[in-house]
Amino acid sequence: MNEPTTMTRMKRSTLLIVAAVVVLLIAAAAFMFMGGKPADKGAPKAKDAAAQPRPALTVTVARPETSELTVALAANGNVAAWQEASIGSESNGLRLAEVRVNVGDVVKKGQVLATFSAETVQADMAQARASLAEARATAADAAANAARARTLQQTGALSQQQINQYQTSEQTAKARVEAAEAVLAAQQVRGRNTQVLAPDDGVISSRTATVGSVLSAGTELFRLIRQGRLEWRAEVTSAELGRVAVGTPAIITSASGAQVKGQVRSIAPTVDPQTRAALVYVDILDVAPTLRADASSLPPKGALAPRGGPASLVLQNTGIKAGMFARGEFQLGRTGAITVPQAAVVPRDGFNHLLLLQPDNRVAQLKVETGRRVGDRVEITSKLPDDARVVVQGAGFLNDGDLVRVVDAPAAPAKGAAGAPGTGDLAAK
Repeated sequence: MNEPTTMTRMKRSTLLIVAAVVVLLIAAAAFMFMGGKPADKGAPKAKDAAAQPRPALTVTVARPETSELTVALAANGNVAAWQEASIGSESNGLRLAEVRVNVGDVVKKGQVLATFSAETVQADMAQARASLAEARATAADAAANAARARTLQQTGALSQQQINQYQTSEQTAKARVEAAEAVLAAQQVRGRNTQVLAPDDGVISSRTATVGSVLSAGTELFRLIRQGRLEWRAEVTSAELGRVAVGTPAIITSASGAQVKGQVRSIAPTVDPQTRAALVYVDILDVAPTLRADASSLPPKGALAPRGGPASLVLQNTGIKAGMFARGEFQLGRTGAITVPQAAVVPRDGFNHLLLLQPDNRVAQLKVETGRRVGDRVEITSKLPDDARVVVQGAGFLNDGDLVRVVDAPAAPAKGAAGAPGTGDLAAK
């Protein structure tokens, strides 16, 4: 009777343990279910925050500006002398005794450039003076004989033939006097030609004169750029030639970067049939020598002083020399234009683009045509929306449709400010 009772008790204990475990599991499930509801309420917000896109880049934007730009026509050409004078020897067979100028010297009209040995010419002049004196004495004697013959003409003491001979001798003697005077004048000219003078103000561009050489008449000694004036001979195509007129201003830039102003003086009447271009002659301003007569213009001690007084010519150094190749622009006027910062123009696939900021802070890529460039701004010839805002800083790293964050552009540092980079170096220089 005891064994069944014991087994019954063991079965009941097992059932109680299983029931307790089930109750604990139900309680735990209920606890987890009740504790998870608050977390479920905040889950949608976290999911929305994770789903929201992040900006691709922080950028600055600017609006297009309307400004006046210069209308220019670009051209290339050579710099040459306005007129070049050839200065040569006018005497024949004389020895060159002294050369007073060199290439690059600025000279005045009438200044002595070189001198020839004058001993031979002086001897010839002395001989010419003696011949003139002899001719004048002979002419005086012939004139006296002719006067006496004319007084005896009415008395018949002399025949008409003799009288005519005396009169002919008088006229011959006068002609010999005139010939002797002409010879003396020629020798005096030779004497003056022993000094080679500058025919005009200008700059010596070439010298072939050598001291001690015996030269024939007509031999070139120097070349002179008259008045120091230079001109730019620009080549303009026949299609653009009608846009240029006499008086049009120009800016000429040499290969070294030097810039000077110019003005169109004349236009060639013909066009080269091979290049289809015409020459436009542009006077380069502010390069001609200027006359200065103050004490500071005197040459240093030991240097050759220009003849004709203390005044001297001073040539401004502009970096433009005859023979240079130069490019330039004809200034044809000014027109209004829409411009944007140069950093806003993005070249892609052979075209220029702007990235326009949309109301949802996304960018839209727009292909545009560009025109003139002035400083850091570029003309946009394509039509833009009235309220357009273009991305400036960071435009090159964006694609069409990217989301951006816009910040204000940093203020440009004041010129010469203490904190500006490089200011101290420039001031020290």
